[in-house]
Amino acid sequence: MLHVTDTLAIADWELTESFTRSSGPGGQNVNKVSTAVELRFEAARSPNLTPAVKARLKRIAGRRWTAEGAILIRAEETRSQERNRAIARERLVEMIKQALIQPKRRIATRPTLGSQRRRLAAKTVRGQVKALRGKPEAEE
Repeated sequence: MLHVTDTLAIADWELTESFTRSSGPGGQNVNKVSTAVELRFEAARSPNLTPAVKARLKRIAGRRWTAEGAILIRAEETRSQERNRAIARERLVEMIKQALIQPKRRIATRPTLGSQRRRLAAKTVRGQVKALRGKPEAEE
């Protein structure tokens, strides 16, 4: 059981972990021990998430969202398998927490008449300043 918030928890059947050999430094140990973790979360089939949260999660996950509706998270930062498991789970929790936040709807507003007039007056003044920068005309 993976606890996301006080009211939301992910069941163990929704999570699958597979371990592979990690790339990068580690000496001879890197060729023997499978420390990299690939965490798979069946997001589309999760009964705990609402359709709106799933849609936001799909957008947040990006390339990590598979065609089957699962999220793949790979962690291979440390040489410890346990630490990599914890990192992968933390990333998943952060992603779900981000998807739980409902974005505020933007209310369209119009500029006031006074602000429009001030903007146009400022543009006129600026244009006059630039016009005065030209070369003076030769008098005959």
